[in-house]
Amino acid sequence: MAFRLSPHLTVMANAAHKASKRLLRDFNEVEQLQVSVKGPSDFVSQADIRAEQTLREELNKARPGYAFLMEESGAAGSDNWAWRWVVDPLDGTTNFLHGIPHWAISIGLERRIAGGESELAAGLIYAPAVDEMFWAEKGGGAFVNEHRLRVSARRELKDALFATGIPFAAVAPVRRLAFAHTLGALMPQVAGIRRFGAAALDLAWVAAGRYDGFWELGLHRWDMAAGILLVREAGGYATDPAGGEPRDTGNLVAANANLHAVLNGFVTDGQAVAAAHGG
Repeated sequence: MAFRLSPHLTVMANAAHKASKRLLRDFNEVEQLQVSVKGPSDFVSQADIRAEQTLREELNKARPGYAFLMEESGAAGSDNWAWRWVVDPLDGTTNFLHGIPHWAISIGLERRIAGGESELAAGLIYAPAVDEMFWAEKGGGAFVNEHRLRVSARRELKDALFATGIPFAAVAPVRRLAFAHTLGALMPQVAGIRRFGAAALDLAWVAAGRYDGFWELGLHRWDMAAGILLVREAGGYATDPAGGEPRDTGNLVAANANLHAVLNGFVTDGQAVAAAHGG
């Protein structure tokens, strides 16, 4: 890569590249992987576990004092951390296990600030199957490989393409109802809605202007940490429906500056309908 990455992003890129080599081998031999079920439609494979181990080893070797929040192994390190890696070793596991080449490694870096809060300092999302590395650092813009990213400039709903995550069996009925109402109200007014099954890549694609927006309720911090920073550094907005920080609530609406408030209104209306029906 001709770009000169910062020290943090260099560490992240090196770790992602190392983990991706085994993931690609596993992807090409996916029928031989052992798979367990964490819950309804929630799978974990040997590939997830091995990738997470590699990422943890590489990140810890480069920055031994940093804490971790990882999808498979949870939190590790000091409770009073100053820096923390937030890692999804394989976002899009179901795609991966079905031989669909739409999955990614997601690494976010949080920095503790005044009052015990944290901010997103850096984020990297790597899609090995297509060799696209999306990366951003706070205040430094967002990029894919060596190209600068900007969110789309579309203003009209009728021209907009949105992405989302469809709730599966384990999701609470109130969230399924909220989603159904939002989807039903939005679909007739937009150019299309996609569900590709990897939230990290959905957010990277919003940053790249491929999607005009994305929403999903009930995400985990590791699903979105890197992607939120990418969207913001590409000129977009990423909030929860109430306007707060989505890492704290798990509910996320991300879009370009023209369409964020509009999309957010549909999502908020869906939540209100679900609440009125006893959610």
